[in-house]
Amino acid sequence: MSSQVDELTSQLARTTVETSKELSFEGRGLKLNTADDAKEIIEAIEKCDKMTSLQLGGNTLGVKAAEAIGVALSKHSEFQRARWSDMFTGRLKSEIPEALKFLGSGIMKAHAQLVELDLSDNAFGPNGMVGLVELLKSESCYSLKELRLNNNGLGVTGGKMLAESLLECHKRSSAAGTPLSLRVFVSGRGRLENVGATALSEAFKAIGTLEEVAMPQNGIIHEGISALADALAVNKQLRVLNLSDNTFTQKGAQAIAKALPHLQNLEVINFSDCLMKTEGVSAIADALDEGHANLKELILSGNEITKSGISAITGCLENKTHLQKLDLNENMLGEEGVELVQAAMEAIDKLDALTSLSDDEGSDEDDEDEDGEHNDDEEAEDDEEGDVVDDPELQVRGEAIGTPRKEVTAKDFLSFPSPSKLLQLGKHRVTAIKEELGNDVTDVEKVVETVIRISAVVTKDDEKTKHAACECADGLFQEIFKVPENIAIATNALLVQMGIIKGEDKKFKPISDVTGPLLVLEHAVQQSYFPQTAREILLAFVNKPHPRWESAGNVRCKLLETLIQF
Repeated sequence: MSSQVDELTSQLARTTVETSKELSFEGRGLKLNTADDAKEIIEAIEKCDKMTSLQLGGNTLGVKAAEAIGVALSKHSEFQRARWSDMFTGRLKSEIPEALKFLGSGIMKAHAQLVELDLSDNAFGPNGMVGLVELLKSESCYSLKELRLNNNGLGVTGGKMLAESLLECHKRSSAAGTPLSLRVFVSGRGRLENVGATALSEAFKAIGTLEEVAMPQNGIIHEGISALADALAVNKQLRVLNLSDNTFTQKGAQAIAKALPHLQNLEVINFSDCLMKTEGVSAIADALDEGHANLKELILSGNEITKSGISAITGCLENKTHLQKLDLNENMLGEEGVELVQAAMEAIDKLDALTSLSDDEGSDEDDEDEDGEHNDDEEAEDDEEGDVVDDPELQVRGEAIGTPRKEVTAKDFLSFPSPSKLLQLGKHRVTAIKEELGNDVTDVEKVVETVIRISAVVTKDDEKTKHAACECADGLFQEIFKVPENIAIATNALLVQMGIIKGEDKKFKPISDVTGPLLVLEHAVQQSYFPQTAREILLAFVNKPHPRWESAGNVRCKLLETLIQF
């Protein structure tokens, strides 16, 4: 026994515990044009004995700086996580692929084995993919587990290039005996459309190990959704599936429903704003009725579901013991339907999982024919013909294919703001909001409060809503900034509304998340109407640390960079 203890002690003495380290320069707002500009980063990389992760988000990287950083990376074979979101702000399209090539070259020279590659929030389009192709095909990506390309605007061409690269990586890695086992794939707001989605579905089918797929807002209609459904069915370990803000219609929903029985490990399903309507959602619910014991979240908001679909939805959740969230907001349940779904969830002891239904868009009874059935055949015919209205103002969850909508007024929106309501105000939203304010824009604080209220519905991943909110901000700001005396009042009101400084009203509660207002302000401060004095005041406050900035992350950095430029 004593000899065994001695041997164990000896083994422990010979054992060294390797430590890993992430170097982070996140959110510094660094402008890295040359090797000298990147000296701090390069020296940190060179001094780090075991650098497994490098965070460069919230800075802006040029070609020469990328080349120098790539050389430093080439000495770190242990490198695993490239966390490089939001690092090409203000760069030319020609710079980005070259910079990416230099960074990738360093990784490949080091023979590093990447686990994570995050290039989200870099709007480099298909041009940026040119700089990634060789890295994605290389041995350094045989080990890749997480690929995050959210908000890159890849387009159809970029999507096809990405799919081809992943397929080639899988082919090469399989031949080497270490097949690519990607677990996380994120590419929201990528403009992939049907062609890009179909190409990626071939890669997903070959890989077969995906656990999380997020592809929201990509302009994918039922053909592309069907291709994805077929591929996802092969990935039986899938836990998170987010295909929100694409256009399933009933056909796409049925294709997804066919795949769902193969995906018994699903925990989160987000099919919001997918125009599935009652019939499509019912097909999804039927597929979830048995099994799917791990389901925690089911998000079906904004699908024009009527009260006739409630029983199918709530019925499929009765045996889901882990359910934490059911989102049916922004549908067409009507008052009776809202009460019915609440009662149904209470009956199965899951009322706590039901999110707010405050933005329900009312009963759909007027859209039913004499037999009480929806005219989905006509919708399907329109969809097959591919008739899409060119006016983006109409392309809000179904207007593009002629679906009647409940008219939304400026009063409706300002009473209970939501992205869908803002978009439904249409082309004349600025005029409507001004009229709701009584065309009296002399009350500066009221106007600023309205701008913040509008901005609050904006998120980083929703360009349509941001565009509409910026349009409103322009219309309102232009009015108040015509008067020089309003500048100080308006700027002070902005800071109060965001909770950066305290106002006179002690009971006032500022907006909970400043991300939307900062995104809109980043647009507004670049406009000719925005006073330089106001920019300078905002710069002084945005540049200082404040707890309110923490929720905004890189959005605050972008605003700060923009303010510095003026």
